Amino acid sequence: MFKLLRCGLGAAALALVVTSSQAAYPERPITLIVPWGAGGGTDATARIIGSLLEKEFGQPINVVNRTGGSGVVGHAAIASAAPDGYTIGLITVEIGMMHWQGLTELNGASFTPIGLVNADPAGLQVRADAPYKTVNDLVAAIKANPGKLKASGTGQGGIWHLAIAGMLQDLKVDPASVPWVPSNGAAPGLQDLVAGGVEIVPCSLPEARSLIDAGKVKSLAVMAEAPAALYPNVPTLKAATGSAWTMAAWRGIAAPKSIPAEARNKLVAAIRKIATGKEYNEFMTQRGFGVVYAGPDDYAKFMVKSDTDLGATMKAVGIVK
Repeated sequence: MFKLLRCGLGAAALALVVTSSQAAYPERPITLIVPWGAGGGTDATARIIGSLLEKEFGQPINVVNRTGGSGVVGHAAIASAAPDGYTIGLITVEIGMMHWQGLTELNGASFTPIGLVNADPAGLQVRADAPYKTVNDLVAAIKANPGKLKASGTGQGGIWHLAIAGMLQDLKVDPASVPWVPSNGAAPGLQDLVAGGVEIVPCSLPEARSLIDAGKVKSLAVMAEAPAALYPNVPTLKAATGSAWTMAAWRGIAAPKSIPAEARNKLVAAIRKIATGKEYNEFMTQRGFGVVYAGPDDYAKFMVKSDTDLGATMKAVGIVK
């Protein structure tokens, strides 16, 4: 009798183990890593996605900011996490830039692509009381006073540094004519602009929105093929100068390589639903963020092209190590 009871309990325990191991993904909370600081555009995008992903999966999504190393720390944390589908991240355009600078060996191929969810072109911001009414006015001042006008908005060699360096290169102006002042992002760069520490901040329009609306900053152009919906009266760089140079920051959901197929497929389906859904689009539109969706295959190809294009530009302006 005792032996039979023990066998029965053992069988029941085994059944519980089997049932647990076969439980449908996700069966516990998921961590969503953000490689940049709280309060910025990447953080805001990650948090709305996390909130909507909670509704889809019925599990908590813990958004964690892992900053440092010009984005290397957070991106490395995503890539090196256990490949079980319970750690994902919002990777950014810098993943196609950091390895060109010798900061890391990581690139887009270091991850499982889930979905591209956002892209925001660079705007060219100056103080509202600056004497420059057009980009051509600004460029003329740069040519007349090389080294005098400074710019900021990200780390040395970061996306916004590359935006203005590439623009100047395309306009046949030495990029070194505008010294770069490294910052921890667009927000501190813009504050430095308002305070008079720098003269130019080439960041996205959504990042500059509060200061533009407050009348403290003005945008002279946007580095895109079409005007931004947020400020349709701001001309494209091509319309303002004839230069076809464009540059945009992008963000996408990714996971470590080799996550289980079930986790990948469910994440892909959930992110597709979120990125094409009303709530996400309304949130992003209200904040002026651009919504661009691409599934995993197109996202992977997009990252390869972005990496190649960024590397070529970085080499041209002399910021490749």
